[in-house]
Amino acid sequence: MSFLLPKLSSKKAVDQAIKSTAEKVLVLRFGRDNDPVCLQLDDILSKTSSDLSKMATIYLVDVDQTPVYTHYFDISYIPSTVFFFNGQHMKVDYGY
Repeated sequence: MSFLLPKLSSKKAVDQAIKSTAEKVLVLRFGRDNDPVCLQLDDILSKTSSDLSKMATIYLVDVDQTPVYTHYFDISYIPSTVFFFNGQHMKVDYGY
């Protein structure tokens, strides 16, 4: 289902999405298009994207095409989801 959600394929595109998404939560799914777990998450995100369209914008980011962000956010598990609001990274504690 990854073909249903918009993709960001460069650092510049990710930077632009972070800067330009205002008054909504920006959801960035970091992963790979051919990973089965990523495809499951993409299916869930695509099914909810229309319901969340007034409060969230969802993009898919390939970890291999944006290694700067992969290192910056210390992404070690695929898929990983990163949230922003008004250009600010929202740190979420899932209760390690």
